[in-house]
Amino acid sequence: MPHPPFVPEPITADPPGPTPHPLLTQSWLDLAFLHWPADPADVAPLLPPGTVPDTLDGVTYVGLIAFRMHRVGWFRLPGLPYLGTFPETNVRLYSVDAHGRRGVVFRSLDASRLLPVAVARAAFRLPYLWSRMDIRQVGDTITYRSARRWPGPRDAHSRISVRIGEPIDEPTELEHFLTARWGMHSSFFGRQMYLPNSHPRWPLHRAELLEYEQNLLPAAGLPTPPDDPVSVLYSPGVPVRFALPARPGGARSA
Repeated sequence: MPHPPFVPEPITADPPGPTPHPLLTQSWLDLAFLHWPADPADVAPLLPPGTVPDTLDGVTYVGLIAFRMHRVGWFRLPGLPYLGTFPETNVRLYSVDAHGRRGVVFRSLDASRLLPVAVARAAFRLPYLWSRMDIRQVGDTITYRSARRWPGPRDAHSRISVRIGEPIDEPTELEHFLTARWGMHSSFFGRQMYLPNSHPRWPLHRAELLEYEQNLLPAAGLPTPPDDPVSVLYSPGVPVRFALPARPGGARSA
């Protein structure tokens, strides 16, 4: 049965509101954003119940994002320097729910620390996977490598190398659509969950894709893109605060 039309909230480069009582704090550093267009009909079956693909001009997108997670912390406690700091590469889709809340849906999240992976899988039912990973920068070139360990598939891997370009003063509508995301949609024990986040406006740079090899997208149930990504961006990063999950009616929990 088709979904009723969901009316998305406007795309805003700044978060819709502050997060005075964070559930989680962390920083996302040295990010490479790679994106490909996708047919919403192909993506819709991969999204949680209660969400549909978010689109721009009738097209949705698949993202492969590699970065450095830095100092994950709970509530107002200081972030952890070792267990809370690690490389991560995720495959994500773009979603909107019946309340108009735009978000992302993670199909996989490869990370190099086993304990955070195990906790995220057990406590939050997030598709974290333990991988061997490293990030290396030489001059203006940064390379991200990932090779999956557990739970598999064991041959899932990625290698991305980009050259960091000039800062972007005025991001395009597409660049805002792909990066200005203020929440995550997921399923938690069969119930829809929306986890809001806030952070400063993204400092974005153009980036040139120098090297690219991956099979993380097909491992996440998506087709292998036939072409190079249509958008390649870099950001030095932002500090992030996650709020408590939003109530079913759309308001954030206090």
